[in-house]
Amino acid sequence: MSDFVLPELGENVEKGDITRVLVNVGDVIQKDQAVVELETDKATVEVPSTVSGKVTAIKVKPGDKVKVGQALLSFEEGGAAAPASESAPGPAKDAAPAKDGAPEPVKDGPAPKDESKPPQKSADVVDISTGRATPAARPESAPAPTTSHAAAAGTPAAAALAMAPSAAGAIPAAPSVRRFARELGVDIADVAGTGPGGRIGAEDVKAHVKSIVVNPRGGASGRAAHTPLPDFTKWGAVDVKPMSNIRRKTAEHLASAWQAPHVTQFDKADITALESFRKSHGGRVEKAGGKLTVTAILIKICAAAIQRFPQFASSVDMASESIVYKKYIHIGIAVDTPNGLLVPVIRDADRKTITEIAVELGQISQKARDKKLSLDEMSGGVFSISNLGGIGGTSFTPIVNQPEVAILGVSRGAMEPVWKDDQFVPREMLPLSLSYDHRVIDGADAARFLRFVAEALEQPLSMLI
Repeated sequence: MSDFVLPELGENVEKGDITRVLVNVGDVIQKDQAVVELETDKATVEVPSTVSGKVTAIKVKPGDKVKVGQALLSFEEGGAAAPASESAPGPAKDAAPAKDGAPEPVKDGPAPKDESKPPQKSADVVDISTGRATPAARPESAPAPTTSHAAAAGTPAAAALAMAPSAAGAIPAAPSVRRFARELGVDIADVAGTGPGGRIGAEDVKAHVKSIVVNPRGGASGRAAHTPLPDFTKWGAVDVKPMSNIRRKTAEHLASAWQAPHVTQFDKADITALESFRKSHGGRVEKAGGKLTVTAILIKICAAAIQRFPQFASSVDMASESIVYKKYIHIGIAVDTPNGLLVPVIRDADRKTITEIAVELGQISQKARDKKLSLDEMSGGVFSISNLGGIGGTSFTPIVNQPEVAILGVSRGAMEPVWKDDQFVPREMLPLSLSYDHRVIDGADAARFLRFVAEALEQPLSMLI
């Protein structure tokens, strides 16, 4: 009998809440079959099994908080199970001694050799992310093969679960955590791990950054202190509710993103002609299954603006003192959902027509509201757009979605008197707010970028459906 553990699901996803268990004891499961539904920091996802077999025990229930590497269920291998050479049922009795560092029996020798490969590959990632040589993890430091089929199956979880401290000095952190640390300009070797065996997670990296901000001279070991709140019950009744995973992730990410030097550029676009354009061509887009919204048009316009100003699709790497320029244009769209703010991504916006973008935008926005977005659908953005025009407001200062360097905010359009041809005429004006990272974008370039966007809105016929 073996355990199936929670595999690594994506970048910076270390834990989540079980919302549903999709199998029962006695069920025969197949590889890639969903076994639990998990609410992570970014979305609600179904966790697929990496093995085949008969479920003998379920170790979690709805509402449980689980971490990467934690056992979700136990199973016996069936006819369609993973190859026996990777993890035979018999040696499972040796799982407990293996946790204490005891060597595996000689008869199980082939399995540890297979298990030693993922840590060696992970060590190569360490060299890239830290910029210095780091010895590979020893095979004996990896978890026993009978306790984790996720690692034995060569899934993404292998890199996370097999990274344990060794005498050679390898730093126990998954490749995604190392990448996250590098994006924040943090040396992973300086981070104190709070996981099993000193394993470093994304939360440890965030705590390290917070402690630097709170105490820049005193180093950053341990979590940063938070200012305690007063006792609000002295003045009346209160109701304390824990943050949802999405709300907590949003709070942590934006607090970290705010450390970049933000500047916001404001402008207005005359969208009187654009509104006539939308009314004239909206039917064509509706027949294709979409809606010709200002946001859909802005995605196409911003893609064109990024082609002219490539620094708006870059990221700052302070660890290597370099700027990363992306050669692809994937644009994130902030979506207001009952569960919090989500940012799905429209990929290759520069290669799609406005009609194609409008259809995809409608589909992905609905998936966000239905909690059906995958992690991949919220990854890879180079620039973001936040449109609050449907709610109201005259302007706002959006926070850059790190590691991106710019975000466009859109407020509600309104009729205003505009001086034109020696008289005031009513024109519908759309407020625009461009926040950007001043480390890589100069004020003059931001003004040019935003003016390009405004002029494209004012001349809609220049954009092809």
